Amino acid sequence: MTVRATRRVFLAGDSSVTSRQRSFAPMAGWGQALPLFIQGAEIVNCARAGASSRSFVERGRLAWILREARPGDLVLFSFGLIDMKPGRGRHTEPFKEYQSFLRGCVDGARDRGAHPVLVTSHERRVFDAQGNLRRLLGVYPLAMKEIAAEKCVPLIDLNEWSVRWWRRAGPQGTREIFLYLATGEHPNYPQGVADNTHLREAGAIECARFVAAEMRERAMLEPGCFADLERTRSPEDGVEWLDDHIFEELTRIRTLEVVE
Repeated sequence: MTVRATRRVFLAGDSSVTSRQRSFAPMAGWGQALPLFIQGAEIVNCARAGASSRSFVERGRLAWILREARPGDLVLFSFGLIDMKPGRGRHTEPFKEYQSFLRGCVDGARDRGAHPVLVTSHERRVFDAQGNLRRLLGVYPLAMKEIAAEKCVPLIDLNEWSVRWWRRAGPQGTREIFLYLATGEHPNYPQGVADNTHLREAGAIECARFVAAEMRERAMLEPGCFADLERTRSPEDGVEWLDDHIFEELTRIRTLEVVE
């Protein structure tokens, strides 16, 4: 009798998605928290800090996923936070290179028989003097939505959902979502930290819950693959960090040389 292989969910993205090493705790990506809610499929988190759609492709990270992916696997793509930054090797224009790289990601996954899913990036935490949230990602989410429509790809709009949450929480409440720590509060950040881009575990958990709930709603995996979506979770009961040496090894091996 043939045993059906466990379906896998590959994650391709930047620091908002990646599984962080222990020395970075309590900073966490939402992909790091996704196994709390998806327990009937294997999560393969290939996202890397500092990755844009361009660098993820050009540095061979997409190539590794496409080599490993089997028919029926899911591949979630979430880029934008780094694409918007200036600099060679990472920056993309939203309606030019960004969309071109996303098309390549979608086509590559489909060529392997895998199912691509596009996930807009969560918004940064930046408020103006009147307490209004600024949408620094600009048109990158819209550019991704255009590709989703063009390619008939499922889209999970984490950006719009996060904007609503950040606005409700306000300038003060979002400090509990993002990596804000006082001096001496955590040994990994003895001088304290005020980070408006990266989440701490509570924020990562709720973003992961939203992504998993959208996946369940659209039947991207069998119903039995999902767990605890309605249960309140605290940072103390699930999020795990990678040992630093394991993180470095996974970073090293999950890359293939790209042949021009």
